[in-house]
Amino acid sequence: MNARPTNHPSRKGMTLKLPGMLVILAGLPIGGLVSIFPHPVKAEEETTIVLNTTGNAPLNTPDQRGFVDLVATEAFQRIGVRVKTVKLPAERGLINANQGIHDGEMLRVDGLDKIYHNLVMVPEKIMDGYFVAFSKKDIDLSSGWNALEPYSVVFINGWKILEKNVPAKTSVVKVRSATLLFPMLELGRADIVLYEQWGGLYLLAGYKPTTIRKLKPPLASRPLYMYLNKAHQDMVPKVSNALRQMKADGSYQKIVDRILTPLKSSQ
Repeated sequence: MNARPTNHPSRKGMTLKLPGMLVILAGLPIGGLVSIFPHPVKAEEETTIVLNTTGNAPLNTPDQRGFVDLVATEAFQRIGVRVKTVKLPAERGLINANQGIHDGEMLRVDGLDKIYHNLVMVPEKIMDGYFVAFSKKDIDLSSGWNALEPYSVVFINGWKILEKNVPAKTSVVKVRSATLLFPMLELGRADIVLYEQWGGLYLLAGYKPTTIRKLKPPLASRPLYMYLNKAHQDMVPKVSNALRQMKADGSYQKIVDRILTPLKSSQ
């Protein structure tokens, strides 16, 4: 006696509609299917940025397992961004980052945003850079850069802090890569190598046994920062905060202990 509600379709009606729809779909080209279902479900793609580097081991390596590589990778991971690196000569890297060809610079001294106006510095430093001298001779550097004047020195072409501060009367040889530095000492073609501390200690480890040693004190120290092209300036406070968090929670120090501390203890 109970009548079927008129607003509910019958089972017979439902079974007739599904085969009809299948026939329609089967007859459509792929483009037609896309027009019916225009937004297929897919995993969200991770943002990737490309940073230039001029560094060598232990700070940067081709497989991105150097100290700076690991610090930058984790900092960006914390904000959901993937990092790739490109190794370029110092000046070319800055030009590319400034023009937006690449997304930024991984490790530079402060103040470059005053010269390259499309770059924004991440205000939390990556590390302190120590510019030091290596020699077979016992040379007193207590008077700083002026102590270099009587000697022949070798350093990498394009390192502005060295070009600016080495006394004009000093005999200077410039080389194109770090791997050419210590051979100049071994062959007696220079008295002093000028280089960044960690890179120098890493290279020196490959020359043992040797009488080459790091001289004291450092000639200069500067905080080193990351730069991003202004197209990514929204990331700057996020990355800076991520770096501060890493230093606070101990993850930064773990990378220091893994990569840098063994080199320091070898001296």
